[in-house]
Amino acid sequence: MIDQQSYQGDIAQERMAAEEEVKERVDAEGNRWRKVYFGGGAHFKNWLAQCRELGEVMVEEVNPAGFRCFEEGGEKLYRIWMKMDTAADEDVRD
Repeated sequence: MIDQQSYQGDIAQERMAAEEEVKERVDAEGNRWRKVYFGGGAHFKNWLAQCRELGEVMVEEVNPAGFRCFEEGGEKLYRIWMKMDTAADEDVRD
């Protein structure tokens, strides 16, 4: 018999491990974005407000499957992406 709570924990751990691999993305225009936040609720709103003060942001809603608290609560799950300044990145590499 499979312990349901243990099974749910395994799924959540797998999803978090996969999420840790998501760090950057490139949009259709070739702009690079860095993930700065993953979550929801009040923390998401605070992070979003702070990130907007720092630069251009993009918000992506994420499927909450595997995260029991989000699934059961009907809460949305998000990623916040900050646009990367490629000129600043090139200065750092020189």
